[in-house]
Amino acid sequence: MMRIISALLAGVVMLAPGMAAAADPVRLADNAPDSYTVTAGDTLWGISARFLQDPWRWPDVWKLNKDEIRNPHLIYPGQLVVLDRSGPVPVLKLGRQLSQGGQGLPNRSLYEKRFPQVHSSNLEEALRTIPARIIEPFLSDSRIVNSEEEQGAGVIVSVQEGRVYSGPGDLIYALPINQEHRQWSVFREAKPLVEPVTGERLGYEASFVGTAQLTAPAGPEPEAQSFWQSLWNSKPRQEPATLQVLTAKAEIGLRDRLLPSSTPELISYAPHAPAQPVEGRVVSVHGGVAQAGRYSVVSIGLGARDNMEVGHVLAIHRSQKRLAKFDDGSRSTGNIAQPQQRTGLALVFRVFERASYALIMESSEVVNVADVVRNP
Repeated sequence: MMRIISALLAGVVMLAPGMAAAADPVRLADNAPDSYTVTAGDTLWGISARFLQDPWRWPDVWKLNKDEIRNPHLIYPGQLVVLDRSGPVPVLKLGRQLSQGGQGLPNRSLYEKRFPQVHSSNLEEALRTIPARIIEPFLSDSRIVNSEEEQGAGVIVSVQEGRVYSGPGDLIYALPINQEHRQWSVFREAKPLVEPVTGERLGYEASFVGTAQLTAPAGPEPEAQSFWQSLWNSKPRQEPATLQVLTAKAEIGLRDRLLPSSTPELISYAPHAPAQPVEGRVVSVHGGVAQAGRYSVVSIGLGARDNMEVGHVLAIHRSQKRLAKFDDGSRSTGNIAQPQQRTGLALVFRVFERASYALIMESSEVVNVADVVRNP
């Protein structure tokens, strides 16, 4: 799983046409160091924040050769990141430390450009763009489904005799279940995801509770009956499919939904701004809280239909409020609109048709539902 969700550098540092560098020049951070030694737990975003005022623009300033680009695992703890200020645009390079001096001479650290070489290290140690442990459950577990998917999901109609809820090893019975799929994910009954201002239903947010495997397909569908037959006979029922619960992070019971399990695709999170103007709102905050901060996951009301892409960076702005206006401090003469204030940055890491999951990377204030997200 960790390999799947690794935010890798492969091929993302050579910007494609849709990822062209922003028109604004890259700005160095105050007191940006000349070099930095990578340590365990670092992320590409965090390292870039040491050098750049806008750390999401690190793909604009990394300078890597073709051999390095072909290698999907480039940066490891112990390597040296060097800031080259010699040209018109700052450039970040990989280097290696050199020790100059001998006996009785001072030890001065220099660096040289990193040439292609074999690097022996555990792939799990390779740096990621954003903290993988936070977004991992949202890549395979949680999902946003549309009306058709929600209505077509399998429903648990019965559990193993003598049980109210089911856990690993227990049998559950559900309809409809497509026998072409053997591995299934179990979700609580999906809740509508509603745009906070327009009221538009963006989909249904399914909360993952476990996995199950199909052991016996459903029986044949009952034959259609005439009106008089249906009056005389009891309504025939289809025999449900049998599944065995494999894992459970919560109790599984009647009316829980089943959807075919999906394997997250290999994704390389290359931060970039949307190519066209976009504007949406924070729709929900995950984790059972009303407000979000740095490293919180939020749902936003922008999706594939709005040309959202994995890696898009969005600025978060406090939702506009109306404030009372007083003439002499004692009597209100109406309301005035408070200007929207930028409060943070979010990176989109999973896109659905009408909504997306985003991780808040920077936050100067708390983020609330209905806050605005737009181009950075």
